[in-house]
Amino acid sequence: MSTTRHLVNRRRRLATVATAPAVPRTDTAPADEREPEPTAPTTAGPEPAAEDTPEAAAEPDDDAAPVEEPAGDERPRGRLPRPRIRLPAVLCAATVLLGAFAAWAFSSAAALRDDPTRQNTALTDISRTSEVKGQITEAVGAVFSYTYASPGKSDLAAQEYLTGKAVQQHKDMLAEVRAQAPKQKLVLTTTVTESGVELLDGDRARLLVFADQSNTRTGKEEETTYAAAMFAVDAVRRGDSWRIAAIDTFTR
Repeated sequence: MSTTRHLVNRRRRLATVATAPAVPRTDTAPADEREPEPTAPTTAGPEPAAEDTPEAAAEPDDDAAPVEEPAGDERPRGRLPRPRIRLPAVLCAATVLLGAFAAWAFSSAAALRDDPTRQNTALTDISRTSEVKGQITEAVGAVFSYTYASPGKSDLAAQEYLTGKAVQQHKDMLAEVRAQAPKQKLVLTTTVTESGVELLDGDRARLLVFADQSNTRTGKEEETTYAAAMFAVDAVRRGDSWRIAAIDTFTR
C-alpha cells in the first residue's frame, strides 16, 4: 500500500512531466492501445498539505512507532496457569479413600452383627418362633405340675425339658411342694395362658410366660387355691427340641 509521502512524490513527478515539451513517440502501437498522455492539472495552485488530504488521514505514518501485538503463545495477564495434576498422586489419594471406606464398612458390619436387635428374628422367622413357643409352653406345663401320687412323673419331665442351671432352679422352686405333698396329698397344676418370644437368635431364645397355677389339697377337706405367675425362661435348642436353660422369676 502506498504511503502519503510516496503519493505526494508521485504527484510532483506527474506535474513535472506535464510542463516538459512533448517528445514524438516512435512506437507503432495502435492508437487505441497507446497509453494516454498525462495531462497537466487545469488549475495551478499549491499542493495540498499531506496532512490535509483524505488519503493522509487514512494512511498510517511510516515514522510512527509500530504497535507491538502480543505474541500468540503469550497468555493474557491476570490468568494463572493451571497446575498439572500428576496421576500417581491421584491414585494414591484414591487408594487411601478406598482403604478408609473399607475399614468403616467392616466395623459397621461387625457392629450390626453384634447388635441384639439385628440378630433377633422373633418377628421375621415365623416358623421357628412358633416352634419354640409351642415346645416351651408344653415344657412349662410339665415341669411345674406335680402330683403326690406319682412324684416320678415330675422328675421325668425335668430330665426331658430342663438343662443347665434350670435343673437346680426347678428343684429349689418345688422343694416345699415335694415336702408337703405326701401329707396334704397335694396336686399342683400349671397351665400357660400366654407366652411371647422376646428374643430368637439361632438356637437361643428368651420367652416371657404367663401361667395360672392351681394347688389342690385332696385330704379330708379338699381345698383348692389359685395363683397367677409370670416369669421368663431362656431356652436352647438341642437337636430337634427346645429345652429350658434358665428360669427368671424377677425376684432378688
